[in-house]
Amino acid sequence: MNQLYETIGISKQAVHQYAKRQAIFDKKVADLVMEADQLREAHPGCGVEKMYDTLRPDFIGRDRFVSLFMALGYRLKAKRNYRRTTYSSDVYYPNLIKGMKIKGPSLIWQSDITYIRIGEKFYYAVFIIDVYTKKIVGYHVGDHMRATANIKALKMAFKDHKPPKIHHSDRGSQYIYHQYIDLLRSENCEISMAKTAQDNAYAERINRTIKNDYIELWQPSSFDELKRKMKKAVQHYNNVRPHNHIGKMSPEEFEKKLLMKSTFHQQSITIFNNEINV
Repeated sequence: MNQLYETIGISKQAVHQYAKRQAIFDKKVADLVMEADQLREAHPGCGVEKMYDTLRPDFIGRDRFVSLFMALGYRLKAKRNYRRTTYSSDVYYPNLIKGMKIKGPSLIWQSDITYIRIGEKFYYAVFIIDVYTKKIVGYHVGDHMRATANIKALKMAFKDHKPPKIHHSDRGSQYIYHQYIDLLRSENCEISMAKTAQDNAYAERINRTIKNDYIELWQPSSFDELKRKMKKAVQHYNNVRPHNHIGKMSPEEFEKKLLMKSTFHQQSITIFNNEINV
């Protein structure tokens, strides 16, 4: 072996040092794989890049992490489906938020409805998101599309959060239901509505994230299990899942930073169709 080392121009000590470093790296990767498996159990739709931002390993760079975990089989499979959840009414309100600049929470909330299929039955989830913090401030999952579900989500949001300056949604009939409108007006909220899904993009994205990254991969088998999984998904989204547009923090972490105004610089965002300028 000594003759081989001499032939290829490396020392025996260098080989041993490399083997030692590799063994340490392999051990760290093995531990990281266990953390990744735990993360996938909590967030089954977590992509590899999002996984890196969540785990934040200090011994491996992003590109190498992505390449390694793709090779280990952590690539997500895309799934597409569609079911109509919006039935527009002739009564609607103008879009007040397009082009608007905001610099803090409880200025704009967006809301939308999505469906979730279990076997041959369809259930419906309502989400309300704070556009600035990306936090789900209220939600409800039910077995119907009636406006009472939206009211329950809105009351949840009002319970623990300051009412927004503007409530924005699509033109679904649930959002012009008189009790829903009365509840918004009782908190002095202005009402804004979108003509297209792109004009309600923040809420639309929450629909996809919660449904595709969590619920459909957990595959709940009953309505009761769906409700439990939905609660778990929202808690993980708000408290753990990093978001690119808020410094790769979770919404809860970002919200706490906002309370420390003396040490955290608040940036403004401008509302466009389906993008954010930070």
